[in-house]
Amino acid sequence: MNKIISVLLILLMVISCKSEIKNQVDVSEIEVDVNIERFEQHFYTTTKETLPNIKESFPFLFPLQYADSIWLHRINDPKEVELFEKTEQVFGNFETQKNEIEDVFKHVKYYHPLFEAPKVITLITNLDFENKVMYTNDYLFISLDMYLGANDEVYKDFPLYLAHNFTTSQLSVDIGKAISERFYSAKSSRQFIDLIVNEGKKMYLLDCYVPLKTDAQKMGYSTDKMDWVLANEEPIWKYFIENKLLFSTDADLYTRFVADAPFSKFYIDIDNESPGKIGVWLGWQIVRSYMNNNNVTLQQLLQTNAEEIFKKSKYKPNK
Repeated sequence: MNKIISVLLILLMVISCKSEIKNQVDVSEIEVDVNIERFEQHFYTTTKETLPNIKESFPFLFPLQYADSIWLHRINDPKEVELFEKTEQVFGNFETQKNEIEDVFKHVKYYHPLFEAPKVITLITNLDFENKVMYTNDYLFISLDMYLGANDEVYKDFPLYLAHNFTTSQLSVDIGKAISERFYSAKSSRQFIDLIVNEGKKMYLLDCYVPLKTDAQKMGYSTDKMDWVLANEEPIWKYFIENKLLFSTDADLYTRFVADAPFSKFYIDIDNESPGKIGVWLGWQIVRSYMNNNNVTLQQLLQTNAEEIFKKSKYKPNK
């Protein structure tokens, strides 16, 4: 009997995690060069005499229109120094994060063989939450002061739905998102179905790039918010169908269901219980269903239009 129970428990675990492990691939043989420069360590230990040296090493971080006095003021600014000291405590030698970044790069290269690992530069941006991670073909910039922990006092003025994601566990997710923007740029569209499926494609790229992260982490949801979405998948879908929103061109639907927000705007009594970006999550489920029901590659997915994906997805909400 104990053996039977054990087998059943294993099966339940496999089923519950299916959507999150299906994109796991073997990247152990893929080689990437992870080169990390801790700019903030150089910058906040710089003096007036050594400033020219760091400017020479990182010329792209020192716009010519700013005088040295600006940089010296920042180096000695108590608030910035505090942020620097906090990042030193939280990240230490950055070895854990380096391993995570390497894993992301390997997964990206698996799906995009021509991908070349960018040089990683960590820095402090004075709580610039809109640019936590920035990616160009050559560089990946990471604002370490945006990953100090959701409860850190420096985030006390941020809304909770944002501060919830200011943790080290979200770093690889944000890196995956930044890189995904380079490999998929959605065409402008008016229909809501196009909008959410295009967002779903970006989320599916996260499935590929960071397969070990949970759905909640990929969406930036708390566990409670993720549980709410899963429990209400059918009524959410019913709401969109009954209100004929899928093929609507109402521009307000982006703000209501796609933009990052504390909650989605159904304009009914469940609003305050819901998380934001319900449309993103729904588009993701449609894309996942499409990939499960059609034999296509990731590249083919990215090239397929939203309406075809929706029609061939055979998506049905969980009851």
